Amino acid sequence: MRKTKRVTISDIAALAGVSKATASLVLNGRGKELRVAPETRERVLALAQQHHYQPSIYARMLRENRSHTLGLVVPEITNYGFAVFSHELENLCREAGLQLLIACTDENASQETVVVNNLVARQVDGLIVASSMQSDSDYVKLSEQLPVVLFDRHINDTLLPLVITDSLTPTADLVERLARATPDEIYFLGGQPRLSPTKDRLAGFMKGLERAGVTPRPEWIIHGNYHPSSGYEMFAALCARLGRPPKALFTAACGLLEGVLRYMSQHHLLESEIHIASFDDHYLYDSLSLHIDTVEQNVPRLAQDCFEIITQMIEGNEPAMPQRVLPATLRWRHTQ
Repeated sequence: MRKTKRVTISDIAALAGVSKATASLVLNGRGKELRVAPETRERVLALAQQHHYQPSIYARMLRENRSHTLGLVVPEITNYGFAVFSHELENLCREAGLQLLIACTDENASQETVVVNNLVARQVDGLIVASSMQSDSDYVKLSEQLPVVLFDRHINDTLLPLVITDSLTPTADLVERLARATPDEIYFLGGQPRLSPTKDRLAGFMKGLERAGVTPRPEWIIHGNYHPSSGYEMFAALCARLGRPPKALFTAACGLLEGVLRYMSQHHLLESEIHIASFDDHYLYDSLSLHIDTVEQNVPRLAQDCFEIITQMIEGNEPAMPQRVLPATLRWRHTQ
């Protein structure tokens, strides 16, 4: 197999019959300023286009002491919410002339350490992280080297820049209405109990029950992880235990609901009387015969705020409101 060779500035200079310094001036946009002959500039630029020459980002890094790249660390790129966030952030980076590097952790703290170290080794200018860690100590230490912004979940009482959605308030509002409709049986399907989204959404669930005057039963609270397969397995086990679908259900994330809906579809339960509510929205819910009430995060705003904070920090500026809690919207589809 023929080994390919990247075209260098020396190759362009040789083809154009000029010095490397002259070719460099032209390709860096300084040829006219430094009075390189117009025909020489045209020849160099035409050859560069013909041979698909691209300037070395490493040379630019050495000149500017910046890589013009951001690192994004998420638990799972196939998760709908993280996929939309990644898409929005990548658009913002592209418009700003930045490259986004994305790494996944599978909610594994050890793997998170590895991917973060890999991104730092590639000299990213800043990191945006949805962390699976129980402590922010590693990121506090890392923030001495480069800007770090946490998003989606918080780690204890961290002082690091942070952008999250308010989970407790809208979940309580949603569950209160759910509890008033079906007060005798409401199940909670959540992810890992140690993660802040699970804690916050469970707190909202309990608050909603309290406001509706419903006393929760211990068996109503079921934890797994945020993969769709976990939602499927928890719901299947619940249906087997009850001998029927539950009367009402709140899922703590879109991925869990995906697993629930797959089970319901396979077992012809989509026309059942179950009342479902969930944290996170999906445009496909509007197409279902089953009406699902949801908490909808403003993901574009989440990405915009993270991008705004990280770019300000990279420029050496102190961001206004480095810790932000964004409101969510309730999407009512079920009529009482």
